[in-house]
Amino acid sequence: MEIMELGICIEKDDRERSGDSTALSSSNCRFCDAPLTITFADLGMSPLSNAYLAKSELRTAESFYPLHAYVCGTCRLVQLEAFETPQRIFGDYAYFSSYSESWLDHARRFAEAACRRFSLDRDSVVIEAASNDGYLLQYFKAVGITVLGIEPAANVASAAQARNIPTLVRFMGSGLAEELVAEGRQADLLIANNVFAHVPDLHDFTAGLARLLKTEGTLTLEFPHLLQLIEGNQFDTIYHEHFSYFSFTTASRVLAHYGLVVYDVEELATHGGSLRVYASHASTANSRMTEAPARLLRKEREHGLDRLETYHAFAEGVRAAKRSLLRFLIDAKEQGKQVVGYGAPAKGNTLLNYCGVRDDLLTYTVDRNPHKQQRYLPGTHIPIYAPDRIGETRPDYLLVLPWNLIDEITTQMAHIRDWGGKFVVPIPHTRIIP
Repeated sequence: MEIMELGICIEKDDRERSGDSTALSSSNCRFCDAPLTITFADLGMSPLSNAYLAKSELRTAESFYPLHAYVCGTCRLVQLEAFETPQRIFGDYAYFSSYSESWLDHARRFAEAACRRFSLDRDSVVIEAASNDGYLLQYFKAVGITVLGIEPAANVASAAQARNIPTLVRFMGSGLAEELVAEGRQADLLIANNVFAHVPDLHDFTAGLARLLKTEGTLTLEFPHLLQLIEGNQFDTIYHEHFSYFSFTTASRVLAHYGLVVYDVEELATHGGSLRVYASHASTANSRMTEAPARLLRKEREHGLDRLETYHAFAEGVRAAKRSLLRFLIDAKEQGKQVVGYGAPAKGNTLLNYCGVRDDLLTYTVDRNPHKQQRYLPGTHIPIYAPDRIGETRPDYLLVLPWNLIDEITTQMAHIRDWGGKFVVPIPHTRIIP
């Protein structure tokens, strides 16, 4: 796949960019700088989805921001405006990857496959941007490979450091990449999983990835696939920490702008449907090229991701899902049934705030992450407890907010069926699982 096949040329901007600089609201596309005028989904006003509250904060003012996603009429990047800085959002973060067993298994299997595919050994260097608590790098380190994590959230990075995973508490960007290259550190395998959507300055971030990657190295990224978001009505994955929502076509354009060519891509089931792309410098990409990139580009065109009417049509499904959830919750309440939540994910906070759900309809939620327990969901102020609470109160319904983990959760919580409890999934529309 040649770079020019992607069909867009963006003039380089000579302004200084910093991955951890202030990035506030702009009405222009963060990739191609075209004006943003076309609505993809308007979810009203919402707080930061990971801004969980202590009890003492319930009587203080909370910041709400427009949760309005646009699609760029030029490059088709779906995006939110940035109303807060990355430091404010990610400086102290409540998401720890290691609390999901299925996610750890996903990480382990990827590490094993990558070691085989790229012949990684003790002379190799694996670097991960947004490495979280070391959930992935631990598997490379265990077989003697040199690893380095880059994680801006100090509280999360400390968990990785406690596992002896070398971790820099920094934002990934061109400045940091230059520092590491000057120290003689570049990656044979550079990983950026579930972070591409989280960066407001795509140019600085992607330039940093290109600089940090060795000439013969491979960059892998995983990110939720916009096609699956649209087809699965996954509007709850839109929240302020996700600045951008990528089709394969647009992600490839962004990488190609910095000389990184995607030579392979896999469609994954994670997060409701994600992509894993494999990219390298243009000088080495052609010899590695598979048929998968061209095939996925065709698939996206066939599903209308090149046509603006596809994006216009998304909003009605969002409104229908809202009505479906509220109808279920109100009917359950009027029948004297108790509904509680499982999980306190960012996507759940988008869903509950958009639908106007409070603790009169959803009594509480639970989460395995102790960093969220005894706190309250942002905006809705629904309390978060440990999972043991479920057995103590024996609710009639368990509303699964991290619906992408439904198989894992129904297995872990199968005992609710002992008293007739049922699971409820809200996306793409509300449905009950006996």
